[in-house]
Amino acid sequence: MKKEKKVKEISQTAEMTFTSVVIGIIIAVVFGGVNAYLGLRVGMTVSASIPAAVISMGIIRVLMKRDSILENNIVQTIGSAGESLAAGAIFTIPALFMWAGENGDKTPEFWKITLVSICGGLLGVLFMVPLRDALIVKEDGKLPYPEGTACAEVLAAGNENEKKSSVVFKGLFVAAVYKFLTDGMKLFPSEIHSEIKRIKGAGIGADVLPALLSVGYICGKRISGYMFAGGILSWLGIMPLIALFGAGNVIYPGSNAISDMSTQQLWSVYIRYIGAGAVAVGGVISLFKSIPVIMRTFSGIFRTKGYAGGEQKRTQRQMSMSYVMLLVGLIIIFMWLTPAIPIGFFGAIIIGIFGFFFATVSSRMVGMVGSSNNPVSGMAIATLLVSTAILKSTGNTGYAGMMASIYIGTVICIIAAMAGDTSQDLKTGYIVGATPLKQQIGEIIGVVCAGLTVGGVMYLLDAAWGFGSTQLPAPQATLMKVIVEGVMEGNLPWAMVFSGGCIAVALEVIGIPVLPVAVGMYLPVNLSVPIFIGGLIRWGMEKRRDKDEVDNGVLFSSGMIAGEGLVGILTAIFAIIPYGKGSVEDVINLNGIAGETGAILAFAVLILIFVFSCRVKKEV
Repeated sequence: MKKEKKVKEISQTAEMTFTSVVIGIIIAVVFGGVNAYLGLRVGMTVSASIPAAVISMGIIRVLMKRDSILENNIVQTIGSAGESLAAGAIFTIPALFMWAGENGDKTPEFWKITLVSICGGLLGVLFMVPLRDALIVKEDGKLPYPEGTACAEVLAAGNENEKKSSVVFKGLFVAAVYKFLTDGMKLFPSEIHSEIKRIKGAGIGADVLPALLSVGYICGKRISGYMFAGGILSWLGIMPLIALFGAGNVIYPGSNAISDMSTQQLWSVYIRYIGAGAVAVGGVISLFKSIPVIMRTFSGIFRTKGYAGGEQKRTQRQMSMSYVMLLVGLIIIFMWLTPAIPIGFFGAIIIGIFGFFFATVSSRMVGMVGSSNNPVSGMAIATLLVSTAILKSTGNTGYAGMMASIYIGTVICIIAAMAGDTSQDLKTGYIVGATPLKQQIGEIIGVVCAGLTVGGVMYLLDAAWGFGSTQLPAPQATLMKVIVEGVMEGNLPWAMVFSGGCIAVALEVIGIPVLPVAVGMYLPVNLSVPIFIGGLIRWGMEKRRDKDEVDNGVLFSSGMIAGEGLVGILTAIFAIIPYGKGSVEDVINLNGIAGETGAILAFAVLILIFVFSCRVKKEV
């Protein structure tokens, strides 16, 4: 494989300026909140690197008339840190809120969430420092780092900045208006669902939302098709069988007769456990398949001497290894000795060992297959299984033991997500000629700012709708909660979990990617349908695109995700602001007067706008 084409050495060094830091912080906070909302709603997050780079160029180059690729690179470095930290946090922390609701306990304090998030984020950045030389420099041309390389190409393509940034903002505006009409004013329902009357237990539907359409477009037909296949398997295959053979019986963990259950209840009581087994086994399979990658990475680290902090060449200057080791040690000791982070001595040891191990795995994996295919959930599951078993064997049982396990899993999850993001950013910087030290400082700034806000976003969303609700199913966190409870209390319906795991193994045997199908099984089919529609749109456009047309779909999709996320947070604010006997949300509620027909028509119009906006004629 040829080495990536690097931008020629840059003579000007205006890089970490006041402007770049401020814009980067704003993007980190905004996309951190947006990704938190999206992940809790759908169970998936998106990378903010390219949208952050485009928005940065629209502000710095177009509005401020400054041509500085290094400033733009710092903006995307800081901005992408926010979404990565949020992605790691939402996979686990909502479990604490759900336990608090079940036990009548207080929700986790804001500052505890902040401390855990920042500690995990800092460790993710620091663990990546000694890996840069082995993975970014020595493996140049071997590890493509797709998002990092694509982001570098966007930064280098300066002649289209204004047009590209306008595409992002157009998508943001369209989705914001649509989201406000459906979930803000409730002009029409955002969820359409129908039970198939002739087949008891079968159902189909769709959440007609712009973010889901956009996620499908970004994933493409293949991945979105696998997710939809998982939904078909659960909602049109397994659930009718449960309804047929269960009939009037009451089967654990259900408390009602199966014949009296709706499709939503069948999914909640039974399919979630089958899907959880498939996702868990799929994550472990992904982890085992990456063992050769892990071994190559560690052998490369031991053969390589990292750059010291005092290198004369700007493009090689990074954090001193002595400072890195000191900071890592201090953070781990701080988490061990701080009562607010109840992980204990064994938890600190687990974080130190598993943290660096999974930071290495994550960095290498995103270099090979990109951030979207990084098995962070598999790493979190493996950590929770080990940590919960250790805590249980040492007498740390019950609610306190489960909370400790979730805190450990949270830190590891954030470490893996941040290490992957940092490696992509460092790859971008390597191509455009940035200073690694300034990028690493930028990552730390993004971590701190996002860590200070992600807890607030979680509190807001939980107060508005509650985790585990229809509006916020928090699928990943629910899965982690189920796993910890199952290991600690031994009350899982293991037959269902086992059957889901066997489905995952069968998929692996016949060569079908396990995780996207398993996630489709685990999520409500209402989410898989619009995601698949988005994937089909991309496939159709790629088939029919003329030679003089360019695809702005990913940028428009990123804007739509941001627009829906921002309005989603706004509607959560409306839901908790009191007004009379209700809330502000009740005042603007139109009670779905347009009905499901109106929802279908609105979604069709959205699709037309989406297709039209993604196809742009090149200038002659």
